[in-house]
Amino acid sequence: MRDFPEFMKSSLNRISSKEQNTKDIEGYFYNGADGSQMAFWTCHSDRISKKHTHEFVEYMVCVSGQYTVIMNDKEYVLNPGDEILIPKGTEQWGKCIAGTRTIHAFGGKRIHGESES
Repeated sequence: MRDFPEFMKSSLNRISSKEQNTKDIEGYFYNGADGSQMAFWTCHSDRISKKHTHEFVEYMVCVSGQYTVIMNDKEYVLNPGDEILIPKGTEQWGKCIAGTRTIHAFGGKRIHGESES
C-alpha cells in the first residue's frame, strides 16, 4: 500500500498543523478509552521535526519510507517494519524522507483536536 486507507483519514480526526512537530505532514489520530492515543502520519517531502518531549511513553513503527529518531544524542534509523519505544520525558526529534508513513501510540494525550485547541 502507498497510503493509509481512506477510512483512517476522516477530517474529524485530522491533526491540526498547530499540533505537529514536523512541518507540512498529514496526520490523523484516535483516542483510546484509557486516555492513550494513536496517530498515523504521512510525510510528503523530506522533513525535520522540532525537538520535543512527552510526559508519557511513545511507541512508533515505520510503515514505509525511512524515519530517523534522534534521542540522547543517538540516531535510530527506522525502515519499514522497524519499531522503537521512546521513554517518558526523553528529548527527541527526527528526520523523515518523502513517502514515509509512521504509526505512533502514546501512553497519554498527545493531540487535543480542533475542539479543544
